[in-house]
Amino acid sequence: MKIRIGFGLGTRTALDAEPFASLVDALEDLGFDSLWLSERLTGPAPDPLVGLAVAAGRTRKLKLGTSVMVLPGRNPALVASEWASLDRLSGGRTLPAFGLGVADPAEQQAFGVERGERAAWFDEALPLIRRFWTEDHVDHDGARFTFRDISVRPKPVQSPPDVWLGGIAPSELRRVGRLGDGWLPSFCTPSQAAEGRVVVESAAADAGRSIDSEHFGALLFYARGGVPNALARIIAARRPGVDPADLVAVGLPALRAVVDRFCDVGFSKFVVVPMEDAPSWPDELAEIADALLPLQTGAAMARP
Repeated sequence: MKIRIGFGLGTRTALDAEPFASLVDALEDLGFDSLWLSERLTGPAPDPLVGLAVAAGRTRKLKLGTSVMVLPGRNPALVASEWASLDRLSGGRTLPAFGLGVADPAEQQAFGVERGERAAWFDEALPLIRRFWTEDHVDHDGARFTFRDISVRPKPVQSPPDVWLGGIAPSELRRVGRLGDGWLPSFCTPSQAAEGRVVVESAAADAGRSIDSEHFGALLFYARGGVPNALARIIAARRPGVDPADLVAVGLPALRAVVDRFCDVGFSKFVVVPMEDAPSWPDELAEIADALLPLQTGAAMARP
């Protein structure tokens, strides 16, 4: 089982040009597997595809993922073209991950899709994106989209890129099984992830497909000085009865212990996400590398 350690910035971190550049350079130099940027139109984080394009231009090995890009409200032909362009210009390093979008009135206004319509939009759009990546002539008649003999160019280097999905609700788990190539949930314990994997794999089997055994991972959140109060309230609302300390590791030794427990139940792809801004991102990443990258097969541990 190949362990891979990525790093995500979540939706709360805003970085200007130089701090972002130093973070990206450190991820590449230290041997992290991937960078993941989240989407929140009403938050301070940069647009994920723009940020990943900047990162692609500064790196040669670092993979580039979203956690996640909102799909409902977007034309699948344009999404396919954007990701194919990034994949080609980065040499095949993209890790597209899509979601329904946060249930927030301001966000929903921006995307123009009613909350109850998001799942149906997603289910029609994602298969189309894969077709645009792999087929030269696409015809489609659906509830939301109609295409006649359309060919989206360029094609990605990966044929096609693997698509990662998140979520832990029963409907989300079934969607991963039906449509996803990998599962990357957040705010769940190793035991909950193991239980969810059973549902994902069962749904995949029902759909006549399978998911690579090494395409199961998790977003893992950590804090240095305790779980922030605002986050604790969010966790209490989303996961009633769950201790926030079970979902947010406090300190790097605790984060390493969480990764070990996920590995014990067969998960191997991880994105660690800080809950606080670091005074120096290169220093922060060096400490994370010391704690976690020994787990990563073939990790490049040399310091710049």
